[in-house]
Parts: sequence; C-alpha cells; structure tokens
Amino acid sequence: MSDATALLVHPEGNPPPDLLSALAHEKVAFTVRTPDAALGAAGDEQPVPVAEVLLAPATMPPRTVRAVSRRMSETGPTPIVVVYTEQDFAALDQHIKLGHDYLVPPFLPPLVRARLRSCYERAKLSRTMEEVEAQAELLSYERELRIGREIQEGFLPEGLPMLDGWDLDVRFSPARNVAGDFYDVFELVNRRRLALVVADVCDKGVGAALFMALIRSLLRHTAEHSGLQSLMTANQLMPDQSDGGPGGAHMIPVVGATPLMNAVVGTNGYLTRNHSGQGYFATMFFSVLDPVTGNLVYINGGHNPPLLIPREGGPPHPLEPTGPAVGVIPDCAFSLGYAKVRRGDTLFVYTDGVPEARNAAGEFFGDDRLLELLREPVPSGRALLARVEGALWEHSGSAEQHDDITMMAVNRAVAAG
Repeated sequence: MSDATALLVHPEGNPPPDLLSALAHEKVAFTVRTPDAALGAAGDEQPVPVAEVLLAPATMPPRTVRAVSRRMSETGPTPIVVVYTEQDFAALDQHIKLGHDYLVPPFLPPLVRARLRSCYERAKLSRTMEEVEAQAELLSYERELRIGREIQEGFLPEGLPMLDGWDLDVRFSPARNVAGDFYDVFELVNRRRLALVVADVCDKGVGAALFMALIRSLLRHTAEHSGLQSLMTANQLMPDQSDGGPGGAHMIPVVGATPLMNAVVGTNGYLTRNHSGQGYFATMFFSVLDPVTGNLVYINGGHNPPLLIPREGGPPHPLEPTGPAVGVIPDCAFSLGYAKVRRGDTLFVYTDGVPEARNAAGEFFGDDRLLELLREPVPSGRALLARVEGALWEHSGSAEQHDDITMMAVNRAVAAG
C-alpha cells in the first residue's frame, strides 16, 4: 500500500495511535483533520487533501461522512470510505448498511494492510465498471446521434433536379452531428415550377434538428397539396419582366404563389399555436422559380437577404425580407417578393453560418468579404460555391465550426441548354 493516500477524520483530531502506527508502517501517506476542518467550516484555509481513502470514526453521522467525501471528490477521485471503531461496534451497523467498509481492533499492520488492499481493489474494480458503463453509454449516445443524422439526411433531397439551361448546386455543413439548417428543392404545379428553400432554425444540436424536420415537412406537404394554381388574385400579380428590364407596363399572373403563401402562413400558424413554448423559430427563404422565364416569386422570412448576382458582375442585388421569422408572431402577414433571374445571372442563398464563420482569433468572415467575392461574374453555380467555400476554409483554418453552413447557388446559363 505504499502508493495509497488517506485522510483520517476524528472529532478531536487524535485517531487511535495504533491505527496511525499501522498506516505509517505500511507507508500510507495520511493527513489528520477534524470534521469541521475537513469540511472547511473551522476557518481552516487549507484545501482538503487529495486522498484515495477516507478513514472516519463509526460514531460520525453518515451524513457528515458523505459531506466530507463529496468535498474530497471536488478536487480528486471519490474516496473509498472506511469507518473505524475502538469499542462502539454497534455504530458500525448504520455505515455497513450504506456500503462503507470498516476497520476494528487490533490495528495490526498486516490486518490494516489486508483490509485496505481489499477495499482498494474493490473500489478500483467498481471504478473500472463505472468507466465501462460510461463508455457504453457514450457509444450508445454516439450511435443515437448517427441514427439521428441519417434520419435528418433523409429529409434533405437525394439529388438536385437537372433542368435545361440551369445549374443548381448546394453546400451543407452541420456544425454538429445534427443541424438546424436545411434546404429543399422540389417541383410544384405539375412540374412547371421549382420550389427552392433555405432555412435556419434557431439554436443548434438535437432540439434544432427536430424542429428542422418538422418545419421542412410542414412546408413541403402544404406546398405540394395546395393544388394547381394557374391564376392569382390582383394583389398577387407581378410586373412583366420578360424583356429583361426592371419592370414592365402591365401585370402577369403568378403561377405557384398560392402554394408558396399557403406553406409559409400555414407553417407559421402551426408553430405559433402548438410550439411557442419551446422557443424555436426559423428564418427562411422560400421561392418558386419558373424555369422557362426565370421569374421568381418568394417569401423571405427574416432570413439573410439572398443575393442576385448579375451576369456582368458588379454589386449583387439583395432580396430583402418580406416578413418575420416563421414561428414567432401568430397571424402575421407575409408579403410576396419578385425577381427575375436573367440569362447568366446567379442567385446565391445562404445561412448566417457563412458571414459568421470564425478563424482561430475569433474574427468573423463578415458580410463585406462575402460581397466582395460575389462581385465577379461566375460561369456556374458550382463555380460560385467553390469560390466561397475556398475563401471560408482559408479564413477559418483549423478553427472549430461554430454554426451550420448552408449555401445554394442557382445559375441560369447564358444560352439555352
């Protein structure tokens, strides 16, 4: 037992001399304290010693023994508790029932060594079992997270549509095993329109991932089951931009705006009615694209403004919010926004994990740096995402990723495919 350490507690600070002699003979390093001193209640500024064994008299109340043991575990391993007595053997009973080991006279060195060795080995085995159980629990947790990520990946599109004259690409990088970001691409109105969604559920981790699955399912189900809508009411008409200019002299009906509006309003209503107590919400950009004309109708619910990059380069055009984040305000109004993706233009949609990416010094990537990257013309959506992704990697280096990162690029070819 030459490698063992012990804390001896005694009301008067004078444990049995023969016990002290036996510990010294067996080269057990020990410290003697009164209960108040061990608990720091006697004005003793000395820290409680780190020890493997707590030796306490059987007359000490079990709650006091537990309190000393807890204080020792604050700075070291949880100690083995061994109570000792010289004559009050009846007091041992309450401690034995609690699983404490014991020492009784005569305190001969061989007997003390054998008892402490037995206690030490049992405690070591117990700690090993606890470590095994903790490791098994960790492996089970990691397995559950893997399953969760696999399920979450099932909510993301398996692939992106291949449209003549269009190049779509996406980057999705969760900060943890599961993410609060999500994106979706699916067809509407008898395959005549393409829905494009990028959203960011507040917070990260499992809770955000659960709400991500709920919100994504509500949006897609409602949009796909809103029925075919060929004409909209007068307040849902948009300028005719077929000539490529900023506006036209007459209005044209917007096909696909009703599924868009129903999906966002319905999802917002469901979340605020049923889940306001959880405090989760999502910023999102949900748009419906006409691949033939390039016309785009959208709702930006408190999301980072997507950027429409002109084919000739220069400052991108932001698609500003048309309503609040989804799941915050009951019965709120969402407006429709309109844009046109001309031949050669690229729509860039992203979550706040892009400008908020940090390097090892904690510096953000920033909006200005992102805008500078987007000023130059790009040949395709894939090339644009590769450019931004490379700049993010260069900025972040080996720094930990703090937030989910999602980027979508929708490029319309200069010439029809």
